[in-house]
Amino acid sequence: MGDRAGNRMNYISTRGYDAGDTFVDILLGGLMPDGGLAVPSTSPVFTDTELATMRGMGYRDLAFQVISRYATDIPADTLRELIDRTYTAQVFCNGRPGERAEDITPVVDLEPGLSILALSNGPSLAFKDIALQLLGNLFEYALAKDGLTLNILGATSGDTGSSAEYAMRGKHGISVFMLSPEGKMSAFQTAQMFSLLDPNIHNIAVRGVFDDCQDIVKAVSNDLPFKTAQRIGTVNSINWARVAAQIVYYFAAYFAVTERNDQPVSFSVPSGNFGNICAGHIARQMGLPIHRLILATNENDVLNEFIATGIYRPRTSAQTRQTSSPSMDISKASNLERFVFDLVDRDPERLRALWADVERTGAFDLSDRRDAIHDRFGFVSGTSSHADRVATIRDTATRAKRQIDPHTADGVFVGRQFQEPGVRLVCLETALPAKFAETIEEALGVAPDRPTAFADIESRPQRFDVVDADVDVVKQIIVRNGRSAT
Repeated sequence: MGDRAGNRMNYISTRGYDAGDTFVDILLGGLMPDGGLAVPSTSPVFTDTELATMRGMGYRDLAFQVISRYATDIPADTLRELIDRTYTAQVFCNGRPGERAEDITPVVDLEPGLSILALSNGPSLAFKDIALQLLGNLFEYALAKDGLTLNILGATSGDTGSSAEYAMRGKHGISVFMLSPEGKMSAFQTAQMFSLLDPNIHNIAVRGVFDDCQDIVKAVSNDLPFKTAQRIGTVNSINWARVAAQIVYYFAAYFAVTERNDQPVSFSVPSGNFGNICAGHIARQMGLPIHRLILATNENDVLNEFIATGIYRPRTSAQTRQTSSPSMDISKASNLERFVFDLVDRDPERLRALWADVERTGAFDLSDRRDAIHDRFGFVSGTSSHADRVATIRDTATRAKRQIDPHTADGVFVGRQFQEPGVRLVCLETALPAKFAETIEEALGVAPDRPTAFADIESRPQRFDVVDADVDVVKQIIVRNGRSAT
C-alpha cells in the first residue's frame, strides 16, 4: 500500500506544475505554485474484492483504507493513530457527550428510499468537522516532524470558519486567520467563530460577500514570496487533504444503505464551492457504485447552470444574493477546477485556457462536454428557493419527525426531483438546524433544538476585526499576529 508497497502517490497541479510532491508536501499549502489545485497524479481504484472487504468496517477502518491510498508518505501506524484519535464518540457527540455511539456519520431514514447522512455530530455541528478535525491532527503531525509553524488563512461563508477554528484552537505551532463576510452569516454561526478567544484564533470580518473573502485568500496564496515568508496554509476545500477526508463518508453511507456492492445509490449534495460533491466525484472514480451525484444549489445558481449547460459564468459580488442558506451564497466555485480537470481529460493546457477565458470574458464554455458531465460522470443538478426550503423543513418535521437545516432542505428538495425507482437516495446533511434558528422558526413556529453546550453562544464575549476587502490590510494583520511575525 503506497510507499509501504512501493506505490508512492505523487501530486500534480491542475495547471501543469509537477515536482513530484507528496501528500505531506501539499498538506500545508494552498494553491500550487502555478495557481492550480493539487490533485493526485493517478486515481486509486478499489477492486470488487476490496470493496467487499470494506463492507462492514467501522468508520475509522474505512478512513484508513481510503486515506492511506493518498497519504502514502505517512507511516501506516502513524496515519492509523491520527485517524483513531480523530474519529471518536467523544469528539463526534453532537454537543451532547455520552449520547452518541461509535457511528461517526449515521444514516437516518426519512421515508422509504430516502435517507439523511448525518454529518453534524462534530464540535461545530457542521459537516466540515468530519474533515477538519483530521486536518488539525495532520497539520500538527507534519509541523512537529519538521519543527515548523503555520499560519492558516481561510475564507468562510458560514461553516468552514467555525469547523476550522474548533479543529485548530490550541494546536501547537498553528495560527488561524479566518475571513468572513460582515453581517452575512447567521447569528449562531457568527458567535461560534467570534466567541473563540484562543490566542491563536483571529477572526476578520470583511465588508463584502464571501467571494471577496475568497479572492483575498487566493491573492495571498498567489503571492509566493509572502506566502513563503509567512508560512501560509489553507483549510478551504482547495486543500486536497480536506477533500480526501470527505471521500470516506460516501463509502460509509453506501455500505450503510446497501447489502451488496451492485446496488445503485444516488447522493444529493448541497454545494456552493464544489468541495463536498467533489469528494463524491472522487469516490465514484475510486470504484464506489454511485449512480447519480445530484448537486443542489440555492438562488445563487452558478453551479446548477454549469452542470445543466457546461457553461461556467461566475457572478460578481453585487450579483451574489444573500439567502436563508448562507453557506452556499457563493458565486465563484474555487474547487470546481478539480472536476473540470477530469472533464477535459486532465489536459492542463486546456484548463489554463478556460480560466483565462473567465478572466477575459467572465465565463468559459464546455457545452461540448455537457453529455459527459451527465452520462460519464453522473452529475445532475437543481435549485431551491427560500419558499421551497421552508416548505421542505416543515414537511420533513411533519412526516419524518426530524428537523433539518435550510441547506439540507435544499438537498432534500432537489434530490426528490431526481428520485428513481430502485435507486436509494441519500441526502448529505450540512449542519444542525440550531445554527439557523430564524429560518427554522419561520418554518415550524418553534425554536430549533440546541445542544446544551451552545445554549448561550450568542451572548458570549466576541473578538474580531472589521476590515475592507483589501489584500494588503489582511497581509498586515497576518504579519502582526502570525506565527512567522517577528
